Amino acid sequence: MDKYKQIRAYHTEWLQAVTDFILAFPILKRMERKTTTSVELAYLGDRKQIEQDIKHGAFFITNHRDICMDSAWLSKLLRMHYFIRPYIGIGNNLFGKWWIEPLVRSLRCFVVIRNVSPREQLANSQLLSEYIQMLRRKGKSIWLAQRQGRAKDGNDVTQPGVLKMLTLGSEDFFEAVKQLNFCPVSINYEYDPCDYLKAREMQLVRDNPNWKKSRRDDLISMKVGIEGQKGRVVYRLTPSINPEIDKLIAKQPEVLQLPRNEQIQLVGNIIDKHIHQAYEVYERGEKFEQYLQGQLQKINLPNKDEVFLMQKMHEMYAKPVENHNKAI
Repeated sequence: MDKYKQIRAYHTEWLQAVTDFILAFPILKRMERKTTTSVELAYLGDRKQIEQDIKHGAFFITNHRDICMDSAWLSKLLRMHYFIRPYIGIGNNLFGKWWIEPLVRSLRCFVVIRNVSPREQLANSQLLSEYIQMLRRKGKSIWLAQRQGRAKDGNDVTQPGVLKMLTLGSEDFFEAVKQLNFCPVSINYEYDPCDYLKAREMQLVRDNPNWKKSRRDDLISMKVGIEGQKGRVVYRLTPSINPEIDKLIAKQPEVLQLPRNEQIQLVGNIIDKHIHQAYEVYERGEKFEQYLQGQLQKINLPNKDEVFLMQKMHEMYAKPVENHNKAI
């Protein structure tokens, strides 16, 4: 009996090779030409050290800009430069069409089960944690966003629940984190094609705190995220956080005795620092303001608050710059 059957990626190595070079890579290249000015792989600090850190597998934990393209382009870049093809975590809330689940499982995606009862969520989290830890013991690389869903306000911070889930069942939290070998990656889009959808959602929540996103909303975001213009896209790899954990423990051995939640926050802060330092800061000017005005016109709401919506779009682009300036 395969206890991971409900969540695991399909074991189809030959199919992955075929889809990479005959299907996936040409499609991604075409999307790159159609929706970006470039997609680049960059590095924070010593490139050789980063290459050594990821050589035997790593956990690429990232901020979240787009449901589909974040992991797709990173996987392509890692495959082309280092022949690394990470396993990718994807929420089952995105399985709106019958063909999506078998397709993504064939492309080395494992399933993060959401929208279940608290008891079921705990059991699913324990199983997912075991599966990820098993993959890392085998030297496999993994991609997962640092939070469930994209940060609508541009404030990318690691969700404690993600780190808690990944280390479930481990007595020594810091050792469990080191075994995962987090190598944070900063994902940067010059333009977020879903910016106006995020602003729209923020007004809907403001006007009705009980408003919830539908599956149709998720599918619309997927479509806009894939097809929309993104400008210059930069993926910046950063070193493993393991040396910083060792330094922290050597300098403050009392952290080993802290409650788990406080240890989680310390590691989350390290991951956030890597991602914030690695942000690409884009030049913004008059053309950018014209772009935002165009995005504003796409928003269709009965009580459209243009001042609020424009403010929220400005904030989602300004927050990464603010976090970057604090981190450097």
